Amino acid sequence: MLSSALPSSPYSDFHCFPFENSSKKIQQMVPDICVTTRRAWKSQMIREQEAAGSQAHLLPPTPVSAETSPEADEPTHFAQIAGPSKRPRILSVAPEPTLRPPKSKKRATMSASSSRTQSRQRSETLDIESIYRSSPDLPRRQLWITEDGSPGENFVSAASVVTVLSRSYKTYFKNLDDSSDTSFEAESYPATELEYPNANACETYYILAPKDPDHYNPIMCLEQSLYTIFECYLTPTQQALFGTLPTDFLQDVDNTPPSSPLTQLSGDSEQSSPVKLPSYDPRGMNYLRLLQRSIRRRDGPLFLSTMQNINQLIRALKYPSLPSDPFAPAPPNVLIEAIKGWPSNEIPNRVLMRIIDETYQRSVGPHALKLNRYEAFSSEVYGELMPSFTSDIIAATRLHKDSLFMDLGCGVGNVLVQASLETCCRSYGIEVMPTPAEVGRGQLRQMKKRCRMWGLSMGEVELEEGDMLTSQRVTELLPQADVVLVNNKVFQQSLNEALRPRFLDLKEGAIVVSLKPFVSSLNARVTERNVDDISAIFDVFERPYRSGSVSWGSGGGSYYLHRVDREGYAVIKQQFENQRARSARASRR
Repeated sequence: MLSSALPSSPYSDFHCFPFENSSKKIQQMVPDICVTTRRAWKSQMIREQEAAGSQAHLLPPTPVSAETSPEADEPTHFAQIAGPSKRPRILSVAPEPTLRPPKSKKRATMSASSSRTQSRQRSETLDIESIYRSSPDLPRRQLWITEDGSPGENFVSAASVVTVLSRSYKTYFKNLDDSSDTSFEAESYPATELEYPNANACETYYILAPKDPDHYNPIMCLEQSLYTIFECYLTPTQQALFGTLPTDFLQDVDNTPPSSPLTQLSGDSEQSSPVKLPSYDPRGMNYLRLLQRSIRRRDGPLFLSTMQNINQLIRALKYPSLPSDPFAPAPPNVLIEAIKGWPSNEIPNRVLMRIIDETYQRSVGPHALKLNRYEAFSSEVYGELMPSFTSDIIAATRLHKDSLFMDLGCGVGNVLVQASLETCCRSYGIEVMPTPAEVGRGQLRQMKKRCRMWGLSMGEVELEEGDMLTSQRVTELLPQADVVLVNNKVFQQSLNEALRPRFLDLKEGAIVVSLKPFVSSLNARVTERNVDDISAIFDVFERPYRSGSVSWGSGGGSYYLHRVDREGYAVIKQQFENQRARSARASRR
């Protein structure tokens, strides 16, 4: 099935507006009123209350700051408004309106149509989190782990990928000083290693080049992982040991090793215990630029020797020398300690994307041909949401460590593992197709190993192979879910219709994210005829996604956030029941 995107969490303060004498006000409304969204209906109630005040026109204008002016944060981007009897069923980028003192009589009596028309022009500048009335601080998670970083058995390394696809790779490096040296030929599998941040975490890379430039490139992968460690796990003093990141204008560096070994500090503090480093003098070498030079010149011996020295530097930081006092505590791994200082207690985007890419390249990439075998124009067509799109959904739904995220039709589980790594939430996914389900289980196993190697925690992930409509596990978890992702871009209409009744089990405030809306029409109005429709419990927001956000096309598009709002629905339904009661009393007279 189409692989889904993720999101969400409920908010207890996301409730209906308090209205005084609301029932009396409802009875005064015209009998043929139609309501399309609770939010639009509540906005109209507020405007009419302001206009109905007998002294409103006598009150002086209330000074309003730029931050809180009605023009600055007016609910925006409604699909269509033509007065109080019509409302859009789908909201796009619409923040919750707030009740303010009337600015003037002219302002109080301004029509809904004109105010919405003005605000629609500003909708593109609003932030995706503006759908929430408030933004409470999310629960904090512990990013780092204390366990060993060894990947253990059945670890799929970069070397493993090249071995399986050996015919797709060719020789890249050579010995510039000895043309008879065959150790860098593809048949010899020339290899190097890269030390990862956690203890006992190391990976082997075969330094060969893919024949197809679009295939996995182990040399480029090694570079990117090394630069990520350099940028995100090292202090400026520690970075100085390795040199500087290469630029497009590389300068030659002296690769003659100095004669005397040195020791350098492991941190910024002058009181830090000295860490014994390799025999090369770090102050005389720019290892990162030297590594780039060896790749550019295809100098195999220089590449291997430079990687050996870089790994020695990383080991010196991971395993600092023990103090002379036998009773003193052992110094910590400074790379793991760096995680504790990351801003906002969040994984840097570069680290997040690197772990996702490493896992995907080794676990999913080699199975690309198998994943493309599906029945065309069916609900089983395979497609993926890109990591950047997944991060947007996580931000829009404010998923956090206490949330339960569900992906119905999860494919290989890309969204699940990213959500659990990015937020440490609990995730569940179900996939009916055997091949994506099998690949997804493998990706989950490798993601757990990679997180240990990078010293990071991730949330619990559960994958099931089965039918989302009949699964007992889906039935058990839906009432607990905070966010449900359904990548229904190519789902047949019958499948979308079968899913709608399942959402009745969702709790108040839960969010359904989909690529197609689960409401019958984008501008459908809630009337007496359709007030009992299943989709009436949803407040729906249409959101744009950028070009390159999905695997099945290069263009952008829209996705939809359906928030369960039974409290608001109850108010609307009560309105129609009151209307029926008035009509019945009038007919008996």
